[in-house]
Amino acid sequence: MKSATHTLALVAGALFAFNTAATATDLRLNHNNPEDHPVHISMQRMADRLEELTNGDVKIRIYANAQLGTQRESMELVQNCALEMARSNASELEAFEESYSAMNLPYIFQSEAHFNDVITGDIGNDILQASRDDGFIGVAFYTEGARSFYADRVINSPADLSGMKIRVQPSPSAIRMVELLGGNPTPISWGELYSALQQGVVDGAENNPTALTSARHGEVSKFFSKDEHTMIPSVVVISTCAYDALSDDERAALKQAALDSMDYHRNAWNAASDAALVTAAAEMGVTVTEVEKGPFVKAVLPMHDEVAAQSENLADLIARIKAIAH
Repeated sequence: MKSATHTLALVAGALFAFNTAATATDLRLNHNNPEDHPVHISMQRMADRLEELTNGDVKIRIYANAQLGTQRESMELVQNCALEMARSNASELEAFEESYSAMNLPYIFQSEAHFNDVITGDIGNDILQASRDDGFIGVAFYTEGARSFYADRVINSPADLSGMKIRVQPSPSAIRMVELLGGNPTPISWGELYSALQQGVVDGAENNPTALTSARHGEVSKFFSKDEHTMIPSVVVISTCAYDALSDDERAALKQAALDSMDYHRNAWNAASDAALVTAAAEMGVTVTEVEKGPFVKAVLPMHDEVAAQSENLADLIARIKAIAH
């Protein structure tokens, strides 16, 4: 009898574990950064918070280093409901939803405070929701600071970019910006950029300071010129299939978890960015240069009117962003 009771207990336990596993929702989130990157750490905080808020019913499993595909591939998988979540950025997302183009304009944000007001307010929420018909919904913005040029030489003015091959993301805005500054925009995937810089396929790139250290680009590009042309956030998205399968309470929990992690990330990012510049200079021999931004601003301002002319939606978003500048 004792043996039979023990066996029944084991079977009941196994059935309980099976049913619990069957009812839990696993959301796979793919991204192309290493696990020590600030964005990965912030997404893990979002995952932990969501699991806590849903008592383990909804879990986000994060795959770093593009384990499930490149950034663009993972977005296409999300659109096709073959992947639940992905981390991209506003630059690449403009190819999927035009609203992100407004955020990619150089010098549209007057300050970090202005940028934060946009991503945490109604404007940011409208942009995150705009892509529902495109197969995905934005969940969170993570600041990645201001982007600047780094290369095999100092870039003090747009004239210094003349003829230089600059790696850009596959984004119309990024390509147009480098064209207006006199450079030769060259789209190359993130995973291929280190070797492209090392072998001279491109002369330089543009990104935030952490690229120098987390991706080791400071080993092959020794000059970082702080023109701070754009503030392009990372964006975590979820497929509409996965989102619609969640209950109302689970969606509310996801939103709360995202907001909590965004708050954490703002402080963590600034510390990581500052540390990256110190490390790049001290350990990699990178020269960091402050540049006069005026000539850069003047060269790229035509983009604001060009993008606004593309649609009423973009014209409205650009006007709303500028209206709340500090």
